[in-house]
Amino acid sequence: METRDILKSLREQRGLTQEQLADRVMVTRQAVSRWENGETQPNTDTLKLLSREFDVSINTLLGSPRSLVCQCCGMPLGEDSMISREKDGSFNEDYCKWCYSDGGFAYATKDSLLDFLVSHMPDPENRPAGERRRSYDAYLSGLKHWK
Repeated sequence: METRDILKSLREQRGLTQEQLADRVMVTRQAVSRWENGETQPNTDTLKLLSREFDVSINTLLGSPRSLVCQCCGMPLGEDSMISREKDGSFNEDYCKWCYSDGGFAYATKDSLLDFLVSHMPDPENRPAGERRRSYDAYLSGLKHWK
């Protein structure tokens, strides 16, 4: 779906008129109409307000153009329910809710995350723990949080 369709669908699902949505995100009704007609798109600040208003990620509002991956553990973030949140309730699209929540990280060090992965991740190939740890470490080292 395109942004215009997503915005209109979310607005209608919540029973809001264009005027009501405009008031909630501090724009004109005409701006909302232009978004829904595909003439323009909301700016970054307005996307943040819309994200909060509809309780969906900005990525979802934009039609999921990016494949989000947790920048701590590498898990794909395919659904908004998996995405972390800041203390103020806004989405943090860089991390999953298990690695980061309420402004804090669950794993203080990469070693603590590696310990968790080695002890909890399935290994159908039955590789030795040291080999799995090196493999996870190589992958994690490419993620933003551990660089």
